[in-house]
Amino acid sequence: MIVLSAQNVAKSFGVNVVLKDVSLTLQQGDRMGLVGVNGCGKSTLMRILAGLESADSGEISMVRGTRIGYLAQQNMVTSGLSVWDELQKVYEPVFEMERRLRELEEEMSRAHEEPARFSRLSSDYDKLLRRFEESDGYSWKSLVSGVLNGLGFKPAQYDQKVDSLSGGEQTRLCLARLLLQKPDLLLLDEPTNHLDMETLTWLENYLTAYRGSVLVISHDRYFLDHVCTCMVEILMGASEQYSGNYTRYIAQRQERFETRMRAYELQQKEIERQQAIIARYRMYNREKSIRAAESREKALERMEKLDKPVDERAIRFRFEARRRTGEDVLMLKDVSKSFGEKHLFAHLDLHVRMGDRVALIGPNGVGKSTLIKLITGDEPADTGVIRYGSNVDIGYYDQHQSALHPEKTVLDEVWDRFPRMEQSDVRGALGMFLFTGDDVFQPIKTLSGGEKGRVALTALMLRKDNLLLLDEPTNHLDMDSREVLEDALSDFGGTIITVSHDRYFINRIANRILEMRPEGVVEYMGNYDDYIEKKNRPVEQETVAGKTRTELEKEKRREKQSKQALRQLKARAQEAEKAIGVKEEEIAQMEAQMADPALYADAEKAAAVQKSYQQAQRDLQALYEAWEEAEAALQEAEG
Repeated sequence: MIVLSAQNVAKSFGVNVVLKDVSLTLQQGDRMGLVGVNGCGKSTLMRILAGLESADSGEISMVRGTRIGYLAQQNMVTSGLSVWDELQKVYEPVFEMERRLRELEEEMSRAHEEPARFSRLSSDYDKLLRRFEESDGYSWKSLVSGVLNGLGFKPAQYDQKVDSLSGGEQTRLCLARLLLQKPDLLLLDEPTNHLDMETLTWLENYLTAYRGSVLVISHDRYFLDHVCTCMVEILMGASEQYSGNYTRYIAQRQERFETRMRAYELQQKEIERQQAIIARYRMYNREKSIRAAESREKALERMEKLDKPVDERAIRFRFEARRRTGEDVLMLKDVSKSFGEKHLFAHLDLHVRMGDRVALIGPNGVGKSTLIKLITGDEPADTGVIRYGSNVDIGYYDQHQSALHPEKTVLDEVWDRFPRMEQSDVRGALGMFLFTGDDVFQPIKTLSGGEKGRVALTALMLRKDNLLLLDEPTNHLDMDSREVLEDALSDFGGTIITVSHDRYFINRIANRILEMRPEGVVEYMGNYDDYIEKKNRPVEQETVAGKTRTELEKEKRREKQSKQALRQLKARAQEAEKAIGVKEEEIAQMEAQMADPALYADAEKAAAVQKSYQQAQRDLQALYEAWEEAEAALQEAEG
């Protein structure tokens, strides 16, 4: 069933045409990714679909009664409530149902001598009770705590006023509220902003299991790969729809480009052939041949000319190493680093061999970028030894581009680093990164983050180093530029150490993962998918770099105690769940008894049953709260 259909949507702001001809079809249960370069109109289209803006032309239709939930990139909450109370507002209809249930119970207790009225009240009660249960009346607390926990809110933050949250926390709170509302159609504009890797994984799993339909804008390709069942690309105001996830979309887009290019080239050859025939006919300068030439010219004019397909991935470059390293490229032994009272890592060992692609991952502030700077020599280590192998040439990509000179032009920035090169060669290299014509005379300070990144990549390519240290190299790059960078790094014959939060990039580049956390460093062989599989597999722990046997034994004891506490929490939750089942069965028997008009022949007995029923309901509520507390404690322990 089609949930949402948009046909030939157009939108302009003054003379600026944003959308010219956008169409998409979203089926029930589909999770669609919306992609395109920055400024192509993705967010505008999302606002139009959400009903916040009107289209200039086109048609939008959706199933009658569809409930829409929309998450914008910037969300602010200024209710003055606490985090918990803000989300509790989602369940106000449930609380109203609960109040009405209590009223019906009171009315039923007074209607035992009026069978017809009692029957009507009982019917209303049963219908409302079913709605109450379907609306998560018994489980809303655990759902709220589960979503808050999944989106990175700690129990200590539940009482925090929403006005005091950071911008990123407010966006996550708005996302939590939206998920709890469970709309039929979720419209999400960059929901992955402000989320760490663990929270991203939780959101991916949540959306994959979501029963409604989803339309999402995101630059996180790994997220799009794991969540989406179809994709729509907006390019130059028009749209194309693809089946499958992000990886499948990239393959299909390339196939479509090649098909269009072949059709264009064949048409151009046919045009050239016809023009040659026309020229030959005119050369004869006879009436018959002139008529034939004019006939063919008219046929050419009527021919629908194909536009030459534009390859969006216009950047083309590769990394080369001017010489080979030895087998051993880099060795770190017992390396430690602190800044005052802030201890980043200690007793860190690392052995990097030729051809390794090492990805450093972990939470912000754990020391990933600092470790890169220790390797480059920009920061000294507190303890330990850092040794380089033979013939190692280090190339460093700084995510902040701090080495660029704001007042220099693009051309001078690169040429000053390679003064022996001819200007034409420097401009040719910059041309590979889309700096053409007068673009090369722009001052660095006027460039966007993505443009500065491309200048730095130009210089890095020209250096031809054999050990590349890359600190968040995909930041500020659009999707196509990231794809080209990954292609270039995949073909690179040297060694790579990279810091990145881009899981798709890590998946394509890395063959070793170094997870850095405050409690230590753990190494995993393989790419990001391999890392996730090993993290989730209940196998023997990977080797922890730099830890003594005594420390490992202490960790094992703590882990054993933690597992024992976890078992106790699971037992508490199971006992509460079992008690809920017994109590619900007891209540069902009472309800069957109360539905029998014969009960009310004995007023005292009927009143006693009603009293027992109300007490049972209170007991059930207490059991649910005990179960929710046990579940919340279990989730916190497991998290």
